[in-house]
Amino acid sequence: MGRYIIRRLLQAVLLLVGISVIVFGMIHLAPGNAAEFALGSRANEADILRLQHYLGLDKPWYQQYFQLMGQWLRGNLGTSIIQERPVASILLERLPRTAELLGGSIVLSLLIALPIGVISAVRQYSISDHIVTVLSFLGISVPSFWLGIILILLFAVDLHWLPTGGTETVGQGFNLVDHLKHLAMPLLVLTLIRTAGWSRYLRSSMLEVLGQDYVRTAKAKGLTARVVLFRHSLRNAIMPIITLLGLSLPDMVGGAIITEQVFNWNGLGQLTVTATTQRDIPVIMALVMLSGIAIVAGNLLADLLYGVVDPRIKLH
Repeated sequence: MGRYIIRRLLQAVLLLVGISVIVFGMIHLAPGNAAEFALGSRANEADILRLQHYLGLDKPWYQQYFQLMGQWLRGNLGTSIIQERPVASILLERLPRTAELLGGSIVLSLLIALPIGVISAVRQYSISDHIVTVLSFLGISVPSFWLGIILILLFAVDLHWLPTGGTETVGQGFNLVDHLKHLAMPLLVLTLIRTAGWSRYLRSSMLEVLGQDYVRTAKAKGLTARVVLFRHSLRNAIMPIITLLGLSLPDMVGGAIITEQVFNWNGLGQLTVTATTQRDIPVIMALVMLSGIAIVAGNLLADLLYGVVDPRIKLH
């Protein structure tokens, strides 16, 4: 186990270095630069060139890359060109919002998808299974931005129950009830979409497991339906959900970009769009590297959980 983890971490280092080089090069291939956005549309060419020289943006891209990597090796993520603030403080400011939104949606999706998937598999081709199947396909097919807009029109514009967006009411201090009202719609969008996909995965996996010989043997021994279902079937059927959980970890960094934009949720997803538009290289690179680390960590965590759930799996 220890050797396996060390080998995976060494592979991750090489992968992250490759990602950083490719992304940094692609940023410099895109038109525009941060100096133009920092000075605004009214700035003249001389001012732009002067700021580029001050920020070191006129150097070859590989020199800028090594300069940024040198800062990272010293534990400094750099300073945002646009906001003129340390990148680390910007990320720490946005991360709790995204973790709150994505973490809440993952927990709720698990609580809803597990019983739905199990019931659909046990009652295959029943009326409830058909209803769940139709609703699941709708949830998978509906774009998140469209669903978000529909919820805004319904709950904010027509019923006036919830605010249209943001994380809190402007000019008002932190209020838990007010914050939960702002959280409700983006959390609902992500939960519905994630639940639709996860329940289908679990249903398919459960159907496959329920047809195995060891399940029929357990029934033949006189074990109760509850024991057969939860002790012998669900534990093996849950493997795809573990994979999906591992793949969901990078969302904690990248954020639900579309949903955060629709609801103006002040998280990492919205920061990613803003930094990319403004060519804020230190912020973009920090977000990319954090996403890469989260992807590696998520896959490694999923592999380790496989061994916990199924003792037959050995990691070498």
